[in-house]
Amino acid sequence: VQLVESGGGLVQPGGSLRLSCVASGFDLGPYFMRWYRQVPGKERELVAGISSRGGTINYADSVKGRFTISRDNRKNTVYLQMNSLKPEDTAVYYCKRSGSLEVWGQGTLVTVSS
Repeated sequence: VQLVESGGGLVQPGGSLRLSCVASGFDLGPYFMRWYRQVPGKERELVAGISSRGGTINYADSVKGRFTISRDNRKNTVYLQMNSLKPEDTAVYYCKRSGSLEVWGQGTLVTVSS
């Protein structure tokens, strides 16, 4: 049972990235999925969440209007489209399976810098 994030990298301010989170060993369809981010020395911050069929979506105020969370249950994958990136978006991004037994990915680093 694991989650594997990908898609991070170095991007200039104003640029875009699309993160992916692929589940293996389980079907993520029934689960509420979330993206978090963490800067060294700071607490992990909730970025966005999406319900099992996508009917409920929520975002942190800091990313509203710029980030979009989505999922493709047939591909066992959750996405985070990040547009208009800012230097303060620099962090390691993690996806998480919510529920009685949480599962975290290993994270992918996003660096926004000119």
